[in-house]
Amino acid sequence: MQSRHRREQKDLQSRVTQKRKGASKKTRKGVNSECEEMERQLKERHEQERAALMGEAVPDIDDVPELDEPADEEAPASDATEINGILESLEKTALSEAAPSEDGQPKKRNRQKERLARRAAEQEAVIEGAKKEAANQPDQKAVERELILKEFKSRGLVEKSIRPDGHCLFSAVADQLSQVGIPLGAESDVELKEDQRYKVVRKAAAGYIEGHPDDFVAWLDEPLDQYVEKIRDTAEWGGHLELLALAKTYNVEICVLQSGGVQTIEPGLETKSEPNKIWLAYYRHGFGLGEHYNSLRKRP
Repeated sequence: MQSRHRREQKDLQSRVTQKRKGASKKTRKGVNSECEEMERQLKERHEQERAALMGEAVPDIDDVPELDEPADEEAPASDATEINGILESLEKTALSEAAPSEDGQPKKRNRQKERLARRAAEQEAVIEGAKKEAANQPDQKAVERELILKEFKSRGLVEKSIRPDGHCLFSAVADQLSQVGIPLGAESDVELKEDQRYKVVRKAAAGYIEGHPDDFVAWLDEPLDQYVEKIRDTAEWGGHLELLALAKTYNVEICVLQSGGVQTIEPGLETKSEPNKIWLAYYRHGFGLGEHYNSLRKRP
């Protein structure tokens, strides 16, 4: 549909350009008004089709005559039968309207009414096609969950749910660090409630990024100081950069289990002892707010 919309906009622009080039001083005002009306009608139709495809309320079609409509494109094969059936009924209606009246005079066809009925039929076909397409799409949330559960089972892991509040990555890391006995920071775990530990982990990630700008600035789309402030003081979502900073800060190997397997983020530090492993589960489709991290523990 998007491809067809772009093609129709391009065709209309070409027609508008030709009309305006051929206009004289006397006809220019009328031609401009005609072109604006054509553009308005095309925009309105596109908005209706997009709304229908997304399952939203389809705006009413204005009862106005159409100007220089291009020839209708061939309907998709899945919709052609429905449209053709409705068009056949329209033709029969037109023939009956053209039949002589009681006084022997033929009835005048209402072409505007036929155009509106045709467009309504096309809209109905678009809606039905969108419903069929949506019904045939796989449930990404269910597929992702099934694959992740298989990974849990094969690795002997169980999941601890983390609240999806924008702090989930940092809360999940805090939970994992407490499981392997690594202190979060200057503030002791005793002084912090469980749902507040993410604050220390946020500060740790932000502090490392701020102290090692050469490792991170190339990956940022904004000034480093602004980015660091968002990570430290707001509910900005964390991602790969924050995981890398935390792996180095706490000298841990972070294993992120997802539907495609496991991504491992190593601290890259030279130490005598092997770094502890911590496990997170990453969801791309499983939560309404977007991407999400949970904490993983060994099955009892």
